[in-house]
Amino acid sequence: MQVAAEAQVAQPVALAKAADEARGLAIDSISKAHSGHMGLPLGCAEVGAVLWGQEMSYNPDDPTWLNRDRFILSAGHGSMFLYSWLHIAGYDLPKEEVSNFRVKDSKTPGHPEWQGMHPHTPGIESTTGPLGQGIGNGVGMAAAAKQAAATLNTADHTIIDHHVVVLCGDGCLQEGVANEAVAFAGHEKLDNLILMYDSNGVTLDKMAEHTQSEDVSMRFEAQGWEVLEVDGHDMDAITKAYRYAKDSDNGKPTLIVCKTIIGKGIDEIAGTCAAHGEAGVQYQDSGREELMAKMGGFEVGSGVATRNAGAEVLQPIAQEMPFYLSGSADLHGSNKNYMKGVGDFSKNNYAGRNFYYGIREHGMGAILNGMAFYGLHTVSGSTFLVFSGYMMGSVRVAALSGLPVSYIWTHDSIGVGEDGPTHQPVEVVAGLRAMPNLDVMRPGDAEETAAAYASSVTRPDGPTALILSRQNLAVIDTCSAEEKRAGTLKGGYVAKKEEGELEGILIGVGSELELAINAAKELGKGWRVYIESVLPKAMKAKTTAAEAGYTAAWYKYADKVLGVDSFGLSAPGDEVFEAGEPKGGLNDSAALAAAPAPRCAAPLPCARISEFCAERVVVCGLYDLA
Repeated sequence: MQVAAEAQVAQPVALAKAADEARGLAIDSISKAHSGHMGLPLGCAEVGAVLWGQEMSYNPDDPTWLNRDRFILSAGHGSMFLYSWLHIAGYDLPKEEVSNFRVKDSKTPGHPEWQGMHPHTPGIESTTGPLGQGIGNGVGMAAAAKQAAATLNTADHTIIDHHVVVLCGDGCLQEGVANEAVAFAGHEKLDNLILMYDSNGVTLDKMAEHTQSEDVSMRFEAQGWEVLEVDGHDMDAITKAYRYAKDSDNGKPTLIVCKTIIGKGIDEIAGTCAAHGEAGVQYQDSGREELMAKMGGFEVGSGVATRNAGAEVLQPIAQEMPFYLSGSADLHGSNKNYMKGVGDFSKNNYAGRNFYYGIREHGMGAILNGMAFYGLHTVSGSTFLVFSGYMMGSVRVAALSGLPVSYIWTHDSIGVGEDGPTHQPVEVVAGLRAMPNLDVMRPGDAEETAAAYASSVTRPDGPTALILSRQNLAVIDTCSAEEKRAGTLKGGYVAKKEEGELEGILIGVGSELELAINAAKELGKGWRVYIESVLPKAMKAKTTAAEAGYTAAWYKYADKVLGVDSFGLSAPGDEVFEAGEPKGGLNDSAALAAAPAPRCAAPLPCARISEFCAERVVVCGLYDLA
């Protein structure tokens, strides 16, 4: 739909001057830094003037005002666009900070960062950098706003009626995560979402025509969006299109295609690839105890899968936390994370709290971040652990931004069984544990699961991965439920204390906690079982760890490790456990104590073996290092 320009701008001279000032700030700051992206700040200056100078509703003295319009720069590489306009709009971002672009510890990092570990930049609504993430964030914020409005607004009082505005480029729209989120937004009729598309025909390597030939407008229309097209340098046209999008309650989110010249204002780079470069929390620790008290205990004569325990734990959380939202990538029946009695979020019921994302893990991850950036809700999303890789870009952004998002990842190990190695995530947990600021919790029974959920919903400063089993696990009886729950919140505890002189230590997590407990009972009174902590260094040589996954990380704590360093196989879960090494597999308690010393898998000359490797490898293919 072509939108004709009409005289809508209230102060065209002042806004045109502001656009030029924004261009100047970007040029000066990027030039000083000798790095950064100049194209978008120059090419979209008029868009910024209309949004920040006239159309958006915000309060620079209260950047977190609940009913503010949200602005997300999905094309985060163009961060000087946002910093310039935040400064001009009166946010607490003085010119000195703007000029310190990309300087260590400044409030103007290379890509916009929301709180997290760095000095907070007021006005930044979400961390963006990985292309397409910001679009998903915007969809998440729009969904969160719809849910909040449906919950808080009354016939007499409108609390929530703001809009979410996202600025993106060709790179964002090429990413699959964006398409998944766009499809979700169109299907759920999120007409409070406005996506400004900086359509300049240029990507970093080449002109955009070298990598894309689709009709973007037709794609969005096919997915239920209203599409408008304007000259991105005509402020009258931008204003009319924006107001049309804002005032249209037609059940359609709006895409405004802004035809722009990248790098406008510097003739040498304008319209070229060169313009891309520098050429031109609600709950604290006390809340955890209160929540766990409401969860009650577990009465079981047999085992319970931790995914099922999680389903039981989730219900009181849903009742006690009215702004807790959960969802699944088409796996509610398997993930067991459906909340009873709170309704399903959809275009027909925005007040619902169970989200159906479809088979869109990547989009789900970014949407969850958007909801968390919004600031009102506590959110979680679920899929199989083996599919967590589809959303890892979003998980990483949540971790570095300090977002309180929970990931409910089930089917945690070779215990998945018949689905085979494509669904057995033997290496995934080790990789997740390596991510900074991501709490990884793989509970070993129902009581630990309760504590893990309590930890996840009360953590204010980062995401939590809840790794849950498909198969039933025994409820550990060597310590009380209270001890297990308290110990889980600490990250590790004594699950079975030795009854005499300490002879050895066994480490177990998840489904392997039961294995370690049984082995300790058989080995004698001098064996204790720990989970990840309280490990005397002197006992390292007599410590053995077991987890049905990749073994390397455990050598930090134990000299012997029983685990799975292959991809598993397709068979019933018990048979897969039995097929492990050493002989007897992971089902054999005695095998735990008899686990062999590791053998170096890499055919490296001894001179290249690192000190770390030498500490944990007893037998090498070339030399005996014992």
